[in-house]
Amino acid sequence: MSPAIHVAALQKSFDVPVRDAGLKSSLRALVHRRTEEVRAVDGVSFDIAAGEVVGFLGPNGAGKTTTLKMLSGLLHATAGEVTVLGFVPHRRESEYLRQMTLVMGNRNQLQWDLPALDSFELARAVYRVPRLQFVETRDELIELLDIGALVTKPVRNLSLGERMKMEIAGALLHRPAVLFLDEPTIGLDITMQKRIRSFVAEYNARHGATVLLTSHYMADVQALCKRVIVVHHGRVLFDGDLSLLSERFAATKTIEARTADGEELVLSVARADVAETTAKLLAERDIVDLSVVDPPIDDVIEHVFTTGADDAGRP
Repeated sequence: MSPAIHVAALQKSFDVPVRDAGLKSSLRALVHRRTEEVRAVDGVSFDIAAGEVVGFLGPNGAGKTTTLKMLSGLLHATAGEVTVLGFVPHRRESEYLRQMTLVMGNRNQLQWDLPALDSFELARAVYRVPRLQFVETRDELIELLDIGALVTKPVRNLSLGERMKMEIAGALLHRPAVLFLDEPTIGLDITMQKRIRSFVAEYNARHGATVLLTSHYMADVQALCKRVIVVHHGRVLFDGDLSLLSERFAATKTIEARTADGEELVLSVARADVAETTAKLLAERDIVDLSVVDPPIDDVIEHVFTTGADDAGRP
């Protein structure tokens, strides 16, 4: 079975103006403009099966949003191959656009001065959604997102979290089979983040949608994604099960122990030394409780980002 998303050796380069500081350099740049090539995406490859929910992780500038824009057809790749649902995204075929959506947490698509219901009607017309299907989907989304009391208010009167829920509802009215979610919970409080995560999971379960999610909140990724793709400097560092990320990149484990007299011990130990250290603790101390855990996933991801592409994968 063909993957829902296929990416092979994908590249995207930009020509960025370069000039030295100072008035003289600014005047010279008016006549002799210098540019340098910046490769935002540098040979990225992966396949995603229909119905998968995959986390797409990386620091700022890693190439995540650029990749999503190429997958959604907003940008044309410099080189490489990309298909989504069998379509070449940059061709922007109407049949493809009716089956995908891109939600960006820092972008507004709804009409600011109108109630969301009016913007929903506009989306129905744009995507040519049959009236009965539209009403069914609209009401389902209103129920899942718990926005029944909000859809008649002008968007400008809503809180950030309420607007984000409206944006998501508006982006899914045509029942897309592929969702590209770029920081959908950015700036939201913990309660609203949980509601958005629950909604995405429920939409995936109901419609079998394929989801590619970027987020700086690891709680989003842990709640929704079994698989993650980690990119850095435009290249893939890791592609696999989230549970294996610590094994690949974390150099230590944490030993937590409690003695009979109530003393709490927390030790950060090299993975290769865990067995020896644990045995020594049990032999020398009166241990009543002991556990060995991987470091928090946030710490592992931070280590990957700060170590860099050359060193992160080394044992």
